[in-house]
Amino acid sequence: MTEAKVVDISKKEVVLREAKVEGFIKLKKDTINLIKEGKIEKGDVINTAKVAGFLAAKRTPELIPMCHPIPIEAVDIDIKIEENGLRVITSVKAHYKTGVEMEALTATSIVLLTIWDMVKKYEKDPQGQYPETEISNIKVLSKSKIYDDNTF
Repeated sequence: MTEAKVVDISKKEVVLREAKVEGFIKLKKDTINLIKEGKIEKGDVINTAKVAGFLAAKRTPELIPMCHPIPIEAVDIDIKIEENGLRVITSVKAHYKTGVEMEALTATSIVLLTIWDMVKKYEKDPQGQYPETEISNIKVLSKSKIYDDNTF
């Protein structure tokens, strides 16, 4: 059995790393309308979830033990309201020796969880359960290394 360890990246080259991740949260139509109308009791769902995602990207190595602390240079979070839920697309960039997909995955997951937390009052059924609410399809859409001469 191999012992847990942080991988040695000291010999890797510093290049621009980018990752884009997507996830989805299914919500009731009434809840979606409340979000659109700005009537969620806990406040602005979209902006609060984005702030949570920005913090999550920067704190990824505190949450995932083998992740290196990466000097994040950019985080972009787009939340699209769709007919049956919200789609989250997160992009992360950094010049570093290792990729930023874990930061993008963490940010997307926390955005989705923050949305759930902010709307859970409206998603519960009479028994206090969440029969319709679902987080799904969290996946890496792309990741890349961009060298100074713009080759991948």
